[in-house]
Amino acid sequence: MNDAEIAVPPLAAVRAAELSIVIPTFKERDNVAELVARLEKVLAGIAWEAIFVDDDSPDGTADEVRRLGRDKPYVRCVQRIGRRGLSSACVEGMLASSAPYLAVMDADLQHDENLLPKMYAEITSGNYDAVVASRHVEGGGLGDWAASRVAISDFATRLARLVLKSHLSDPMSGFFMITRAAFEGSVRNLSAIGFKILVDLFASAPKPLRFKELPFVFRQRIHGESKLDSMVVLEFLLLLLDKMFGRFVPVRFLLFGMIGGSGVVVHLATLGVLHQAMGVAFVAAQTIATFVAMTSNFFLNNVLTYRDRRLRGWRVVWGLISFYLVCGLGVVANVGFASFAFEQKWTWWVSGLVGALVGAVWNYAVSSVVTWRSKR
Repeated sequence: MNDAEIAVPPLAAVRAAELSIVIPTFKERDNVAELVARLEKVLAGIAWEAIFVDDDSPDGTADEVRRLGRDKPYVRCVQRIGRRGLSSACVEGMLASSAPYLAVMDADLQHDENLLPKMYAEITSGNYDAVVASRHVEGGGLGDWAASRVAISDFATRLARLVLKSHLSDPMSGFFMITRAAFEGSVRNLSAIGFKILVDLFASAPKPLRFKELPFVFRQRIHGESKLDSMVVLEFLLLLLDKMFGRFVPVRFLLFGMIGGSGVVVHLATLGVLHQAMGVAFVAAQTIATFVAMTSNFFLNNVLTYRDRRLRGWRVVWGLISFYLVCGLGVVANVGFASFAFEQKWTWWVSGLVGALVGAVWNYAVSSVVTWRSKR
């Protein structure tokens, strides 16, 4: 058989996607097939693809997406190892697409897929940069949410408007469509913190986005469990802080500094108990208190500041040891710069402040690289 006799399917037979639906997942295996079936039904006639971005779900979500993708080339999987976060997952999914229009929706079947054709018709009209499925316009609703959850959502919406350049009725929505041009205009300014990517996109846009909101009613979850926990509140607040002050000071550094402040309290409390209450010699008590404070700082930073890079298993042991070493050198830097400043006739408190600041910056910068180095 010569080369002319080898049958090669024409490239033109593969229709490029006009719409990429980015679906961040974590432990959603039971919902994947059903969601794809629903998308196939409502998006007939539109060149679309579904990009599932899975944060290494232990239930085999990524495997299920790949199984479907074997027969459905419009179903793709981006599996992330060692990283977590809905917003960053959405960003990576969008960057993995070449489609001119991008949508984001949840995998838990709580977003109404029947709205997608209407959203697509509006976004392709050229009149809007984004089309948002809103629970707060006429015809929309929150479904069977508890009163407490409704109150929290309303308060978060009011907070979000502090950083927005547009008056969205539902900036907390996780169901929207955006043009690639609008996404690319915002992407380099994104914080990619937490769950609220829509707030991030609108707040990061160089100019207010043209948008339209369409009503939808939030559905009840069928399979799996909610990913909302107490950390969502913290991450949302960090996102707002980053949008307001991130151009001056990294929000991760602010949190690192706040935890450092808590370490001072832990240090003094431990010192007081050991030296004053138990009679331990001051030098021994001070040494123990220093390690207790560093240990407290390490575990709080591991859970809060570096949640997206959290160390687990035996890596915690190495992380703690490296954090001790980093902070130990930070003390040397602190004392060295403070002493130098004092010798230059600076006042004692300014010298101490300079030393503390140098030590804090050292601890933050080096621990980010050594202890919690990114896997990207």
